[in-house]
Amino acid sequence: MATTLRPEELVDNSVVDAEGRKIGRVGTVYLSDDSREPEWVTVRTGLFGQKESFVPLQGAHVESDGVHVVVSKDQVSDAPRTDTDSDLSGQESAQLYRHYNLPTPRSAMPEESAREQEAGAAAGTMGERGPTEQAGMPTARTSEDESMVRSEERLRAGTENVETGRVRLRKYVVTEEQQMTVPVTHEEVRIEREPITEADRGTTHDIGEEEQEVTLHREEARVTKENVPVEKVRLGKETVTEEETVAGEVRKEKFDIEEEGGRRGKPGQT
Repeated sequence: MATTLRPEELVDNSVVDAEGRKIGRVGTVYLSDDSREPEWVTVRTGLFGQKESFVPLQGAHVESDGVHVVVSKDQVSDAPRTDTDSDLSGQESAQLYRHYNLPTPRSAMPEESAREQEAGAAAGTMGERGPTEQAGMPTARTSEDESMVRSEERLRAGTENVETGRVRLRKYVVTEEQQMTVPVTHEEVRIEREPITEADRGTTHDIGEEEQEVTLHREEARVTKENVPVEKVRLGKETVTEEETVAGEVRKEKFDIEEEGGRRGKPGQT
């Protein structure tokens, strides 16, 4: 585990697997009981982040895009379920290290396993080796009742919500010129001639100057403005479902038979 990792630079940071894929964000940092340095972090995985998994920090380092760990995203998704609300027990920590195929530190071993390992190492050192049990070489033991389990990896696909962008609705003001036609009226003077009546003939009229004044009126166009609501707009979201093809490499185990004399074959062959 990198000794330069500090809890404050891990919290809420992104976690990236060995292949450069983003796993999630750091939730909780767990410290080693011995060194008091970060040993595990929790990351939310699974559909909608409903599962919180432990990720080991052995060999991890921090870069600009997040915390790079040595395990894969699939391993994190398949990690054993462990209560994240309490400290890890020695048995739980050892189980997680076995799942990630990482060497289990002595501090992470249960006390019984640590004592058994020490006792086994002492017995192996002090005991005598037989002619067929050379140092570092396992002894082959076979029995008709013994069996081996063959395993293989299989792909499991899921989805997670990631932020792809944001849309903001705003309104702004533009000024444009409008023209409209307004009917207006005005008064003009005209001379109206009427025939002389008998009453007019019976009245004496003096010859002289005379004036008559008439007031004229006209209408003028006036422009006023008023605010009128014309439309209501809001942002909405819709979910579109589409199919996406994913691929990945998987491993599987096969059996091979080796007979005495160097002859090899496959199960079912003679």
